[in-house]
Amino acid sequence: MELTVINETQSESSGGGCSSGSCGSSNDQLSHLSDEIKQKVHNHPCYSEEAHHYFARMHVAVAPACNIQCHYCNRKYDCANESRPGVVSELLTPDQAVKKTKAVAANIPQMTVLGIAGPGDPLANPERTFETFRRLSAEAPDIKLCVSTNGLALPDSVEELAKHNIDHVTITINTVDPKIGAQIYPWIYWKNRRIRGEKGAQILIEQQQKGLEMLVAKGILVKVNSVMIPGVNDDHLKEVSRIVKQKGAFLHNVMPLIAEAEHGTFYGVMGQRGPSNEELMDLQDACSGDMNMMRHCRQCRADAVGLLGEDRGSEFTLDKIDAMEIDYEAAMKTRAIVHQGIAEELEEKERKRAALAAVKVPSGPASDNKHFRPVLMAVATSGGGVINQHFGHATEFLIYEASSNGVRFISHRKVDQYCIGDDSCGEKESALAGSIRALSGCEAVLCSKIGFEPWGLLEEAGIQPNGEHAMEPIEEAVMAVYEEMIATGQLDEVADSSKMSA
Repeated sequence: MELTVINETQSESSGGGCSSGSCGSSNDQLSHLSDEIKQKVHNHPCYSEEAHHYFARMHVAVAPACNIQCHYCNRKYDCANESRPGVVSELLTPDQAVKKTKAVAANIPQMTVLGIAGPGDPLANPERTFETFRRLSAEAPDIKLCVSTNGLALPDSVEELAKHNIDHVTITINTVDPKIGAQIYPWIYWKNRRIRGEKGAQILIEQQQKGLEMLVAKGILVKVNSVMIPGVNDDHLKEVSRIVKQKGAFLHNVMPLIAEAEHGTFYGVMGQRGPSNEELMDLQDACSGDMNMMRHCRQCRADAVGLLGEDRGSEFTLDKIDAMEIDYEAAMKTRAIVHQGIAEELEEKERKRAALAAVKVPSGPASDNKHFRPVLMAVATSGGGVINQHFGHATEFLIYEASSNGVRFISHRKVDQYCIGDDSCGEKESALAGSIRALSGCEAVLCSKIGFEPWGLLEEAGIQPNGEHAMEPIEEAVMAVYEEMIATGQLDEVADSSKMSA
């Protein structure tokens, strides 16, 4: 049996994963896409799982107003310690947004994407949103421009979006059933009236679907976000995935509901629970047969800056930007060099991947055509597609599944950093215990280093720590550990590959 490395589910459908890795699809899964689309997504961290290890994004918060109310949303403008959509620390004018974008691009040259995602709805604030896009198109032409919207005002904005060369749009579509919509949206604001219940939900759904069709007709890539709300729309989201794919959406991102009571949302106050890691994974897998699935979404703040999984927004507050001297023309040259270097690294990685696939050399106990059960492994990484982070410094772990069919990215799980490099580490058993609970279901954790105490506690929890693959590519290291588990008899054999995850 041949063991290969892949980045996403290779299902029956032509796009069984996300594009360009887990957010998009692996390079194999990009093969069915046109060269034009491949070019659009190859360096977009929110559309390509592989790209998100190398390229950064930023959001500018220029859109305060919203035209719908969601039971999972409570927008705040002053909470720097929360990481969830709709939260910002500073509301910006278009001038300030352009200035901040240039500052970030000069200081984080791997930043490729600028998005407007709130804190309200960008298309409910068309003047501020499109003035920002107009200025950036002229002054920072090497940056991709994106917008995220609830879709209510989308049909009226498609022509303007196309005019500003915005070729990536995200629509949040939580349902295509007005009865379910009435449980999620208490009201919409439509044609100067507040419309409630199923009637309001019906209008929203019609506008979302119309806008989706119009964007696709313009050749604009569409990603659909859906919030998984257990007991409300979880079973229904498979139908949402089928319909939006049918209408031409490129990518589906099923996200877990965030509903802590302290956030003050209706769902949080009423005790609506979010999905478990297992429930989310099962739903994403169920949808993946109909749609390319995004699995690495971080549900970013509306002012997020940096690589996915990190937030450097505090480095670029308005007062700090005012103190910076920025030569953007010189910065663009530096950015081009950095982007070329990343492109060469990714090309080399793809050559190695292709060579590995071409060799087809059976390994160890797998050589007699046996199949073994899949294994979940957690990885500590700070980016670059390699295992390069100390276990105690991680604020999230990437979760991969290894099976006899290869390696696929599954999700990320956030944790509290328990080790900050001082004497307080020993006082943070609760944070360490939380990290171990977050890794439930995983059988190994790969990191660059790990301390004696967490090593022992992980083993007690049935999770094998592994620090032997520091600075190695993630997928190759995960497969190496899986093959070692096979060779040492740690895995159960299954009858055939159809019993394993694809």
